[in-house]
Amino acid sequence: MDKEKFIQILNENKWILYKVINTYCKDTDDRKDLEQEIIIQLWKSFKSYNSQYKISTWIYKIAMNVSISFYRNNINRKSRTSPISESIFQVADPIDISVSVDEERNFINDFINQLDEFNKGILVLYLDNHSYKEISEIVGITESNVGTKINRIKNKLQENYIKLNNISHGIR
Repeated sequence: MDKEKFIQILNENKWILYKVINTYCKDTDDRKDLEQEIIIQLWKSFKSYNSQYKISTWIYKIAMNVSISFYRNNINRKSRTSPISESIFQVADPIDISVSVDEERNFINDFINQLDEFNKGILVLYLDNHSYKEISEIVGITESNVGTKINRIKNKLQENYIKLNNISHGIR
């Protein structure tokens, strides 16, 4: 095994690990545990890496699979998930300025945290500008299914945003 090459690949793609880990873990110790588990799985899989795929796609796939397993193995994890970094998700022009930036930020974090781990992973990949094809390779579903899931997430986000906006105007 080429340890130096592996370390170089990790250093060049550490942002992927950061995004995935912080999507699934709030607690610092949990993040460290998940990071270790992902790196172990990457190392174990390194010799079987298929160069037909981009290295970032391979890393995302392993990181997402390990994170979902990690998440599922810890039942209490759902109540401790961390909001996605503000830098990854920006809401397009709000429907009405009366909803404050803080309300918007809290709304988005709450929305993302309510997604199941699979859809949360798809959203992270989508927000990271991966193509439907890349997302389908990483999560193991068809491109059309990726499109359907993303569309449903967007529709639900919009529906919930409109409800938030109506509540802020006193409309129920």
